[in-house]
Amino acid sequence: MERTLIILKPDAVQRGLIGELIQRIERRGLRIAGMKMLWVTRELAERHYGEHKGKPFYEPLLKFITAAPVVALVVSGPEAIQVMRAMMGKTDSKQAAAGTIRGDFGLSNRHNLIHGSDSPESATREITLWFADKEIFDYKTPTAEWVDPDAAW
Repeated sequence: MERTLIILKPDAVQRGLIGELIQRIERRGLRIAGMKMLWVTRELAERHYGEHKGKPFYEPLLKFITAAPVVALVVSGPEAIQVMRAMMGKTDSKQAAAGTIRGDFGLSNRHNLIHGSDSPESATREITLWFADKEIFDYKTPTAEWVDPDAAW
């Protein structure tokens, strides 16, 4: 079982897409292991996007992610990182394929609805920033074997 951090960004929240996006995640067969709505502080945003400090899009990115509430999720399942990144589509929504979250709902590069960890290392770092251990839940679902019969999750 793999975990990834998913953030439904301010534009997804403001446009009323929370339920639609969570439904897509669950229908794919992934499990929500943690979820909370919060208003991102500048400090958290700086820690999360620290690798981009000094780049031209850094300040606009911080302004955007702190402009309205977000929904942060820990999503788990077989190859959750790769599956979620495929579901999200290309970062620039105008280039994202139809059927992906960004392809179906986005029109912008900066306001692109959703964030997902890009590697196991990033997922571990990001989940630790956004969630305490007690906010993440392991549980079995009766349909897990239908999603991946070889996984022990």
